[in-house]
Amino acid sequence: GILAIYGLVVAAVIANSIGKDYTLFKSFTHLGAGLSVGLSGLAAGFAIGIVGDAGVRGTAQQPRLFVGMILILIFAEVLGLYGFIVALILATRNES
Repeated sequence: GILAIYGLVVAAVIANSIGKDYTLFKSFTHLGAGLSVGLSGLAAGFAIGIVGDAGVRGTAQQPRLFVGMILILIFAEVLGLYGFIVALILATRNES
């Protein structure tokens, strides 16, 4: 879902900033940006999968657990958003 879009946006930002004056500093910040969005997206997807599975099973037995499950899923999604924000900061960083 949206976690893949975060990676696509960061990839587009990085691809547009590559030019003839591509330095080692820029390459390492872009590597860090890619790792940031990728690993945080992996962790968020893993958390969403585990919570979603347990939440569906729990909601089938106890319907009042639905709101709590949705809140936990929101917190799991925020992990990916934090990685996306860090990746954008790293990808747009200047050498100063």
